[in-house]
Amino acid sequence: MACTVNYEQNYPFPQVFLVDGGGGPQHSAQPPSLVPCWSFPPSQERVRSRGKSKGCMGVSPGLALLVLFLFLLVFAALGFQAFKIVKIENQLRDGSGEVRNNMENSKKWDKSDDLTVFHLAGRIEKSEFRETLRWDSKIGQAFTSGAVAYLTADGALQVNETGIYHIYSRVELIFKHCSLTSSFDHTVFVRRTGHAPPLTLMKAHRAGFCSQQPRYSWTTENYLGSVQRLNKYDRVYVNVSHPIYLSHSHYGNFFGLYKI
Repeated sequence: MACTVNYEQNYPFPQVFLVDGGGGPQHSAQPPSLVPCWSFPPSQERVRSRGKSKGCMGVSPGLALLVLFLFLLVFAALGFQAFKIVKIENQLRDGSGEVRNNMENSKKWDKSDDLTVFHLAGRIEKSEFRETLRWDSKIGQAFTSGAVAYLTADGALQVNETGIYHIYSRVELIFKHCSLTSSFDHTVFVRRTGHAPPLTLMKAHRAGFCSQQPRYSWTTENYLGSVQRLNKYDRVYVNVSHPIYLSHSHYGNFFGLYKI
């Protein structure tokens, strides 16, 4: 029996064909007819190839990588936010500690007996105007603390402990009839035991502060400040050449020192 098979040469599966059931030769008046043979359709191979390309659980590899990348971005963002929250908490904790330490230091500052600070406000004089100024220790922002004494009789600050001090003074004057020749001197000096003449610590001469139009009132001021070494029992004073022109302002005229 003869069979003609048509199939693709690269098809991997075996071919199926039909033959007759007889084992011996058979004689027939008619020539044997060809029996059709069939092969498995190639569509199964295409289905398998498409199934392989879809990857695990029918999801393509590209889509799986995209989803994984999105998850990684979300977890990275959550981790960064958690890090920022922890950092802010640490900063707040450190800040509260600094505030607490500053408050404790301020309490120590208030309670310390070794702290020497004096700030005196100008005293308003109405009858007697002396070049060596007098001060008030209980008015406005004036305060006293430490090893310094204010001598009300002569307006001096007496130092009772040798050391390095910052001394400062400000005066404010009002010239009612200011002219081009108006001027004044502002001096800070010290009287020291065993030294007869006073020692000048700071001095300023102010002039030319009036306007071009004379006979008008004019306000001017001067500030002196420096670091000086003072001995025990030194007395520090402030002089002004024209005390009658001093303004009646406790905040415009002041004098003080503090130990460094």
